[in-house]
Amino acid sequence: MRGKGKIFIAGLAVVITAAWIIAAAPGWFADQSTTASEDLRNDPAPDFVLKDLAGAPFRLNDQRGKPVLLIFGTTWCPSCREEIPHMKDIHARYANRGLVIVNINVRESRDKVSRYAVNNELPYRSLLDEDGAVSERYGIRGVPALILLDEAGRIVGGQRFIDQQLANMFKAQPPG
Repeated sequence: MRGKGKIFIAGLAVVITAAWIIAAAPGWFADQSTTASEDLRNDPAPDFVLKDLAGAPFRLNDQRGKPVLLIFGTTWCPSCREEIPHMKDIHARYANRGLVIVNINVRESRDKVSRYAVNNELPYRSLLDEDGAVSERYGIRGVPALILLDEAGRIVGGQRFIDQQLANMFKAQPPG
């Protein structure tokens, strides 16, 4: 009986601890693909300069006057790979209408990202956030994370409902 009592007490302690964690820290179990950009909606997007795979600099503020879609991801992320066909479709629909799309690779080497971009035939520019400073500045907590900027450089959306946001953004502008 003594051994069974200890097992019961240990099991009860585990259950109580788990219940406390779930009740006290619901944010720990939230969708980690969301970003702090929800808190920054309609605020100016923080400027940054990152190098692309060819070593050329990309400065966000140089894109003013054009809408921009920032895709934060990694080469090892299964969800990032699953989103590639969707991002290619967005590129095909809106790039010729002025949308700038950049894939920001978080904390990965140029060689690894270069192979990834070639293997997946990415039609948009890949940028290197090798130290993670840009993703931290944008409050990225998980990947993939999407942030949509309007022509004035303000954060207007992302992640969920990106297709509807883009359709609304481009509805007054005919394709082509």
